[in-house]
Amino acid sequence: MGLVHPIMEQSFAVIDREIGTHNLSFAEYAIVRRVIHTTADFEFKHLLSFSPNAITAGMTALRCGVPIVTDVSMVKQGVVGLVTKTFNNPLISAVEQASGALPGKTRTETGLLQCWQKYPDAIYVIGNAPTALLALCDCITTNSILPALVIGAPVGFISVLESKAELAQTPVEQIRVESRKGGSPVAAAILNALIMLAVEN
Repeated sequence: MGLVHPIMEQSFAVIDREIGTHNLSFAEYAIVRRVIHTTADFEFKHLLSFSPNAITAGMTALRCGVPIVTDVSMVKQGVVGLVTKTFNNPLISAVEQASGALPGKTRTETGLLQCWQKYPDAIYVIGNAPTALLALCDCITTNSILPALVIGAPVGFISVLESKAELAQTPVEQIRVESRKGGSPVAAAILNALIMLAVEN
């Protein structure tokens, strides 16, 4: 299928040599390695947290064509190429759904709430907006329908740790980036690695 560029394969080989010892499963390592490739930051070996069935649930949802909702356009653009080449799931950016912000909410949070109304069982990929992740967590805790998977990787200083802590308390299958680190490229890397796992396994 030609989904992995030779330079990426060479980079993976460097990471394999330098990663050191770890207790990650094969699938967890595939995701962590892709994030390290994206960031050149080996600290992510310790920062990714997986719920027990997160990877299996994510792969199943991808193969079944479940919609993918991203918080911002940058995450969407980071995954659209691989999504289109593989399972071609519907791909929606929450911020693009909102013409404006509801009172007291950000535009991304507003768009996320609109997406929840249409796609409560989607794969949600949050790489930028902790407000969107907090809104999603509220939806999860007050509704009986759960998303297929939540990737929680917002980055920054305001409400980031709180949003990840909220996610950790929900029953949804999830992949979290602990600490203040994360970002759209990291969130996209996690989903792209998951897509490759679903293709190859």
